[in-house]
Amino acid sequence: MRLTAFTDYGLRALLRLAGEPDRLFTTDEIAREFAISRHHLVKVIRDLADAGFVSTVRGAGGGFRLARPADEISLGAVVRQLESRHALVECFRDDGGACVLTPSCRLKGRFAAAAEAFLAELDKTSLAECAYRPPSRRRAASQALAA
Repeated sequence: MRLTAFTDYGLRALLRLAGEPDRLFTTDEIAREFAISRHHLVKVIRDLADAGFVSTVRGAGGGFRLARPADEISLGAVVRQLESRHALVECFRDDGGACVLTPSCRLKGRFAAAAEAFLAELDKTSLAECAYRPPSRRRAASQALAA
């Protein structure tokens, strides 16, 4: 299964937020850190906020952070949300697509089962388990603990 760039950007942003859950981040900051399009990231963050994964603070000094603890958000839930507009195959589209195999296709059920198995596996992992902290912050945290 191939995820869209939209989902990739969303996962990167959420994993970064999970690394410092009490901190507000800006789209500029995340876009620079991961070398991704800020314009595209703004749309991703809006979708994540609408889905209740992030909360936003408007105005000067604003930004976004996780809306709930990282251990309460599964990767499967995030992928389901962000990929909901994109059909795995044409016949999964809301309009049914125009595949000529549809009347006698034996693939659709197998694709549906494979997609569900993929998402079920992602449901077993929380954002907290994959939280990302930049290397310099990890080193500083390790050194502080050692002292």
